Amino acid sequence: MEGPTPQRLSPSLMAPYPELGLSRLELQHFRSYRKASLQVEANRIIFVGPNGAGKSNALEAVELLGSLRSHRTAADADLIQLGQTHSWIHGWIGTDGLEHIGLHLRPRGGRQGWRNQQPLARQADLLGSLRCVCFSSLDLALVRGEPVLRRQWLDRVVLQLEPIYGELLSRYSKLLRQRSSLVRRHGDTSPQHHLTALLDAYDQQMANLGSRLHRRRQRALLRLNPLAQSWQKRLSSEQEILNLLYCPGTDLPPSHQERMAWQEALQQQLACQREVELRLGSCRVGPQRDEVALQLNGQAARRYGSAGQQRCMVLALKMAEVDLVAQVSGQAPVLLLDDVLAELDPDRQLLLLEAIGQQRQCLLSTTHLDRFIGAWRRDAQCIAVDQGGKGSMLSPCQ
Repeated sequence: MEGPTPQRLSPSLMAPYPELGLSRLELQHFRSYRKASLQVEANRIIFVGPNGAGKSNALEAVELLGSLRSHRTAADADLIQLGQTHSWIHGWIGTDGLEHIGLHLRPRGGRQGWRNQQPLARQADLLGSLRCVCFSSLDLALVRGEPVLRRQWLDRVVLQLEPIYGELLSRYSKLLRQRSSLVRRHGDTSPQHHLTALLDAYDQQMANLGSRLHRRRQRALLRLNPLAQSWQKRLSSEQEILNLLYCPGTDLPPSHQERMAWQEALQQQLACQREVELRLGSCRVGPQRDEVALQLNGQAARRYGSAGQQRCMVLALKMAEVDLVAQVSGQAPVLLLDDVLAELDPDRQLLLLEAIGQQRQCLLSTTHLDRFIGAWRRDAQCIAVDQGGKGSMLSPCQ
């Protein structure tokens, strides 16, 4: 096993917080870090430094350990320090720090997950060890942006609740790519018997997987809606009502019917749209066309919400996600706030900091510490992030 060898932490280094998720973080050749180590000593950790120093990179490493995904890139090559051939992220979990998880990143050949110095057969086996919810300035496009952004957000939520969801989503995406490629190759030609049989086989598999994705997305959104409504009311002084509506890309039967009814409906619609699909070259039904509609006081938030209201809605969505993950898993997720406070007005900054509380572990980045007052500043572990000649460095704030 390459990279820093995981060590068990001595009792003197254990953080005394019962809700602590992450006890220690070590990075090697990750993004701007050649080598870095952080011993967690508080539930609130503030990374402070100028733009470009590497604050977001540290939070991204924790996000990858917890979700195996980055909100900034889909390419592992982007996560490896320039000029290096691999990267390591190590984390020690729990108040005792005895559970180690690690992720070995390579530009080619896939990832390798580790737990307690043992390689894992699948990287997905890391999921559930460290749950986290990331909120970055990029998330502010959730309301006004394209539907794919809201689908991706909902997918991240479901993945936290049901790790098997990642495998279902991957299998469906692969089938969709293969089927779309087949359709484009044949273009506007009349389907022959062998093509019809092949598309029928694809449709059956996609209907099976697609109906399972539909149901999980709908189920998660139904549970998120009252939580998001509660947060929106709190953040708007009871003035605004937020509604999350699931708009499936398939004309589905009522939700109380069995999954087989949903599967049959999706398969029938795939068959019915085949002629149009051959002409246009794209699949017109299925989870890849789902939308999450956001309504504020009964109006489409994307069109009518002000910039301040939209920021408030994104904050409500993220805090609802935190609450739901905690309810379902029984484990408070680590909250990662990447350069978010600068996008919020002072009142909402204060509401957010108060809502986080003392017991929930939170890692956040900022360029200035003067946004934090009172107990937040006093009880936080402040980490200075600087860009040196050999990469980003972490050190206690002076």
